[in-house]
Amino acid sequence: NDSISALNYFSTNQTCQLYRSNISTIYVEYYLNSTIIFLNQSSITILNILEYQPITSSATSSATPTAITLTSPSSTSPSAISTSTTTSSSSTTSWSTSTSTSTSTTTSPTISACNSFLNQATYPVAFNPYSLAVVDVNSDNKPDIIVANSGSNTVGVLLNAGTGTFNAQTSYPVGSQPYSLAVVDVNSDSKPDIIVANTGSNNVGVLLNTGSGTFNTQTTYSVGSSPYSVAVVDVNSDSKPDIIVANTGSNNVGVLLNTGNGTFSAQTNYSVGTFPISVAVVDVNSDNKPDIIIANTFSFTVGVLLNTGSGTFNAQTNYSVSYYPWSVTVVDVNSDNKPDIVVANYGSNTIGILLNIGNGTFNVQTTYSVGVYPWSVAVVDINSDNKPDIIVANYGSNTVGVLLNTGSGNFNAQTTYTIGTNPRSVAVVDVNSDNKPDIIVANTGSNTTGVLLNTGSGPFNAQIIYSVNTNPVSVAVVDVNSDNKPDIVVANTGSNTTGVLLNTGSGTFNAETTYQVGFDPRSVTVVDVNSDNKPDIIVANSGSNTVDILLNTGTGTFNAQASYSVGSLPYSVAVVDVNSDNKPDIVVANTYSFTVGVLLNAGNGTFNAQKTYSASFYPISIAVADVNSDNKPDIVVANYAGNTVSVLFNAGSGTFNSQTNYSVSYYPWSVTVVDVNSDNKPDIVVANYGSNNVGVLLNIGNGTFNVQTTYSVGIYPVSVTVVDVNSDNKPDIIVANYGSNNVGVLLNAGNGTFSAQTTYSVGTNPVSVAIVDVNSDNKPDIIVANSGSNTVSVLLPC
Repeated sequence: NDSISALNYFSTNQTCQLYRSNISTIYVEYYLNSTIIFLNQSSITILNILEYQPITSSATSSATPTAITLTSPSSTSPSAISTSTTTSSSSTTSWSTSTSTSTSTTTSPTISACNSFLNQATYPVAFNPYSLAVVDVNSDNKPDIIVANSGSNTVGVLLNAGTGTFNAQTSYPVGSQPYSLAVVDVNSDSKPDIIVANTGSNNVGVLLNTGSGTFNTQTTYSVGSSPYSVAVVDVNSDSKPDIIVANTGSNNVGVLLNTGNGTFSAQTNYSVGTFPISVAVVDVNSDNKPDIIIANTFSFTVGVLLNTGSGTFNAQTNYSVSYYPWSVTVVDVNSDNKPDIVVANYGSNTIGILLNIGNGTFNVQTTYSVGVYPWSVAVVDINSDNKPDIIVANYGSNTVGVLLNTGSGNFNAQTTYTIGTNPRSVAVVDVNSDNKPDIIVANTGSNTTGVLLNTGSGPFNAQIIYSVNTNPVSVAVVDVNSDNKPDIVVANTGSNTTGVLLNTGSGTFNAETTYQVGFDPRSVTVVDVNSDNKPDIIVANSGSNTVDILLNTGTGTFNAQASYSVGSLPYSVAVVDVNSDNKPDIVVANTYSFTVGVLLNAGNGTFNAQKTYSASFYPISIAVADVNSDNKPDIVVANYAGNTVSVLFNAGSGTFNSQTNYSVSYYPWSVTVVDVNSDNKPDIVVANYGSNNVGVLLNIGNGTFNVQTTYSVGIYPVSVTVVDVNSDNKPDIIVANYGSNNVGVLLNAGNGTFSAQTTYSVGTNPVSVAIVDVNSDNKPDIIVANSGSNTVSVLLPC
């Protein structure tokens, strides 16, 4: 009705608004559990809803979509809309779903060499950078960045200033919505030129290089509808590079032959699948003629068009892949001299590998899980082992993932690096002349280009997985059998057991031996409580409101538990001598009692009844350290529902003063106390589950603390520890991200500040993390309990 109107889209902290819409149809992409609000509209017709939910190993390709709820502003109760065509008020809805017939194999990670990158340096560009290339355009032997800015209808050139830094961009106008570009010398003057696909103008533009990295205005050539991806390769063996373009709107590939001097003939069209979005041109059948490989997004296929000679091509042969293949590249990943297909499957959050079996035919894909909405993929050897690795831009996760090649075309689980918002394009080139390829990424949502310099070696290998009992939720790592090799002790809440995995050497472990404990064990620690030089197990049982003691009988075996009553829902336990009698005492967080309990050691591993001290709402995690330099350990507790951490000073003889509270972020779940800024005063580090960050509260003296400084981490951080993992004498933060299925490492930058996290994939729902050298190489290792996959992961450093 041409009134001022708005479409608000709320999902995952994203909002888009459309004002004064005169168009007849609006296309909206949304996540599950989103809310879409239409304001000032007399009628709304929902024509079609396509389910884009990523497919997981437990989901079926034909699963019924989730029902939608429609709520009228004047109504107090929602009106459910069924999955069949339904009319409710003036709205009509219908479901349209698709199924895939792709055959896939999912792989498990193994250990290989590893690699690491510095945090990105960002460079402002124009609006909505969509695609980039990294090529030396001014003949100074330093690769430059060229970026297609789709929102400003320009191409930007950022000249390399040396040592991997870049000058501000110079912009060149092109057509409407430039979505893809290539940088190749098309007129044989030894200066690389820019070729850009102008999606909104239905043409490709050629900007000839005039020297010193400056460019002429574009010359345009008409192509099909909505050209989305462009490649420039000599396809007819005349030593002149030709243009190949994927036309998403007309479902074809166009070939524009180079007629000389950088001019091109009209395109020849070849039909492909539905919505071809990415094109690569490589000889896949060893006949010295480059072939076309195309990602057909809505067909869930990649198509191969073999070159018949003189730049003409056969009809495509299709290979099924996963949902919404979005980016394709072709590289020999298994060292058999036959180039293989690597595809980013946007809709299934996977990378697919189709190995070349000869004559340009390919096996079914093998998939590897990556981040949310993988948008762009590159394949380059980044760790100098002569095996090409996969680098992927995860649009929805705001990360770049690196999957190291383990040989024979197999890859490790991805290691992720946090970058800007909505990365859409990635290139891998050595930009600082150190012979190590660096990552360059276009961050569409933050209007930046990010550069991640390759450091040459990374902190941790892929995980080694050990099965344990049901729902492991807490892990400790201590040598329990006196062989000088630290062992793993885990609390299994689903089976009411504690498991012990003895270290067999080199950081490998035997199968677990289990011991019965109370109901719903939630926290475990291992300390010698009876002075026999054998560490004992102490576990807090939240379901039976007890703390159990399992005394070590020697050689890593344990007696049956002795139980001590505590408060309601004990969730965290620490064992420290709090009354200076050289006997370790038990301190426990009683979550539902809003108290902290202290059980003094009576000798011989027995304990007195608890004495309780008030805490705030739902104390869930506890740490014990001397925070005010009086040589008496104090209690620090994270109060989950109070959004605070409390400090209870030790008054002497194992008694404690009333709490002092400090505000933190939403739902603090785990707390530790370590000096992070080298001032000899222990600081507080807290994992804030509800805010997806870790907070650092620096100790300013006498046990008082500054307001927290927060650092973003993964989804639902539930366990945090602080240990120096890179041997620079500065303790680093390691956090288990329950909702992201990874651990994050935040390196200490000095003065108690920390870098952005680097993540390492682990099992499902990691809930507890410990850092100990388990393989005697003098480098701390990461051990994590994964409650969702009933496993313990061990990550050894490189």
